[in-house]
Amino acid sequence: MTIGILLEPIPETRVSLIPEHISVLKKQNINVLAESNCGAKAFAPDILYSEQGAEISSRENVLKNSDILLSIHPLTEDDLNKVKKSAVILGVFNPLANFELIKKWAECGFTTFSMDMLPRTTRAQSMDILSSQANIAGYKAVILAAMQLPKYFPMFMTAAGSIAPAKVMILGAGVAGLQAIATAKRLGAVVEVFDTRPAVKEEVMSLGAKFIEVEGALDASKAGGYAVDQTEEYKQKQQARIAEVATKADVIITTAQIQGKKAPILLPDSILDNMKAGSLIIDLASITGGNTTRTKDRETVVYKNVTIIGNSNLQGTMPSDASKLYGKNILNFLQLIIGKEGQLNLNFEDDLVKGTCISNNGEVCNDRVKELTVNK
Repeated sequence: MTIGILLEPIPETRVSLIPEHISVLKKQNINVLAESNCGAKAFAPDILYSEQGAEISSRENVLKNSDILLSIHPLTEDDLNKVKKSAVILGVFNPLANFELIKKWAECGFTTFSMDMLPRTTRAQSMDILSSQANIAGYKAVILAAMQLPKYFPMFMTAAGSIAPAKVMILGAGVAGLQAIATAKRLGAVVEVFDTRPAVKEEVMSLGAKFIEVEGALDASKAGGYAVDQTEEYKQKQQARIAEVATKADVIITTAQIQGKKAPILLPDSILDNMKAGSLIIDLASITGGNTTRTKDRETVVYKNVTIIGNSNLQGTMPSDASKLYGKNILNFLQLIIGKEGQLNLNFEDDLVKGTCISNNGEVCNDRVKELTVNK
């Protein structure tokens, strides 16, 4: 069997597998084709792939001769025309938003797996690309904020006077939020955190942050780390409490997303209008619309002296470690669909394999994606 690693389109800097992962596959008698320069932006040159036993080849050859194709982003129509129908395509395809694309892939007969659909269970943790990449995003969000904020993060006592520590508010205590808390605390900020899940309160407090409580939230424990739609009554109480803290904050980092839907607006204009001049918002939900009314993905917007940075690809600013973690997730998942002799073995009795597969045998096979295509 042959596994192919593709060069990702601009501006992506990550790669599906780095050279150190290749040796594991070679031990399983698997051939590896790597598109020329596929890892260059992640500081993994072709020579390192060759040293680990991968064959460096053209994109066309990788597409035509791979039994499993690794591509973080969806392939183009031209690429798909070169892929053999029996091939398995593995990446991060956001099928709940791109259901028409997935429907087309299914009609073409491709078997595809989307790692963002992986069931988020204890057994799946070593394959959870959302968590490994969100961890980086949370860290970089704070570093970016520290660079952009016109103030210190820590408290300083100097001969010229005392500087109060920055006040940081974090909306959402998932993986990205928790890493943002830890990083902001290391830099000396005072951190307050809001989340609709009361269960995360202990984690937040263990990191030294204050938890902002709003009673009456719907249970989000089974949402796989995402937010859930709340009642109108709760939203009003939530907004009032957030507004109270936001007006005093120097930095707000937002992370709330609802899978398959537009991100909830947690910071409407009415809150932005009352924030301090020079304050800063890092919106990690920008790819699905953002948690503010002014967020634009991959853009910096200044609204009434408040700077709003929307960046859905902060993990791409650390391509070396991001690729290392992503690749390890992929490598672990591959062990579920590859037999001991290095052959393809799609066991759909396995809940992780079944839950991650989005098309097979000419049809959309993921229940959640299928429901969307039917409704459309």
